[in-house]
Amino acid sequence: MKVVVVGCTHAGIAAVKQILKYYPEADITVYERQANISYLSCATYLHIEGTVPVLEDALYAEPEDFIKQGVHMAINHDVVRIDSQAHTLLVQDLTAKKMQTVTYDKLIMTTGSITAIPAITGIENQKVMLCKTFDQAHDLCEYTKDQERIAIVGGGYIGVELAEGYANTGHDVILIQQTPHLLNKYIEPLLANQVNDVLTAHGVKVLLSTEVTAFADTETGHLMVSTDAGDYEVDMAAISAGMVPQTDLLEGQVEMAPNGAIITDDYMQTSDPDILAAGDAALSHYNPTNGTTYSPLASQAVRQGALAGINVGARRLRSIGTQATTGLEVFGQTIVSTGLTMASAEAAHFNATNVVYEGAYRPEFMPEAYPVTVELIYDCNDRHILGAQLMSRHDVSQAANTVSALMQNHATIDQLAFLDMLFSPNFNQPFNYLNLAAQKAVEQEHGYLRT
Repeated sequence: MKVVVVGCTHAGIAAVKQILKYYPEADITVYERQANISYLSCATYLHIEGTVPVLEDALYAEPEDFIKQGVHMAINHDVVRIDSQAHTLLVQDLTAKKMQTVTYDKLIMTTGSITAIPAITGIENQKVMLCKTFDQAHDLCEYTKDQERIAIVGGGYIGVELAEGYANTGHDVILIQQTPHLLNKYIEPLLANQVNDVLTAHGVKVLLSTEVTAFADTETGHLMVSTDAGDYEVDMAAISAGMVPQTDLLEGQVEMAPNGAIITDDYMQTSDPDILAAGDAALSHYNPTNGTTYSPLASQAVRQGALAGINVGARRLRSIGTQATTGLEVFGQTIVSTGLTMASAEAAHFNATNVVYEGAYRPEFMPEAYPVTVELIYDCNDRHILGAQLMSRHDVSQAANTVSALMQNHATIDQLAFLDMLFSPNFNQPFNYLNLAAQKAVEQEHGYLRT
């Protein structure tokens, strides 16, 4: 079986590992247009602030790791065209500038995503930079060293993390978000406002409900960022306006969503039986709505890539879907989310409501008994948990994983209210803060369902 993997970041690497394990006789070829593989783009801001001293440290795999196992690693090779009917690829060696046509029996598309480029006048300016790939991150970090004033366009996870990284290194930072709240796809306005306050307290100027209209050089060699709320002179700008699936090679050859993400079944197989897709190039089954979502997360890419590798020769293992569980840390505050927000729950036509619990994560006689905020979203009709977000100086990241696991198994607020959780004054209250949030939801629903 000749297997070709196109793209070798998180999903591609995970796929190759599983093919080696389950199909040791397979002939595996990987095509990757970059000079390296496996860059964790979330490390960009960590390198800017000095937590990761060398950007290369964020590479967790090398081509040689797979070459030693018999994989043909075609690095610096760009796939120009795919003919799914003929089972062929036209590939260019970017170093030798040579083209060749190769064949495949099975194809795994793990081409990932690219940064969404807003239609803004002057966005091609060299002072306006991206930060997704290793090369982009390298150029951004090198250019940053000589700059003082930074504008960041986009207030999602990447934008907020970049703002922290630059603020921690003494830069003047402006964070521009088009919507009324930061992280609006992930957390409720209550928590978004708290994140805003944390950033502002550390010197970040946050502009909400603000649209960038143009970039232009100034007479003094700086960059003018024009917005509908005024003009701001900076030294450079970083774009973090979301991700777009990079799937044009298969356009018209497999079924795709309107945004270009490839549609797969639970075995990561596309509408073409000999092509599988995973990671940022593909849709995910979204358990909270029993539908699909585009979830460009490294964690999801690894899971989907592994499934594609396992299932490339036989349908062995089905996906169990995702709750799109995410998290970040901003100036010592942990912010995590899983499942639906109220806005997305209402858009999915749930009869949803929410509760907010706030309290110390452990007994207040203990030192550093930091407050934790939990926003729990549930379906009023059947009391199933639909989503949750948490924020605290305490590490509440595993709480999001707990709620994700419960949602995976269709748990209700009644079950979460009495979920067996350990107790020690070192770790939590006699009732964990998740229990207490669910108990507040039960009270809001006028008591427990009889069992």
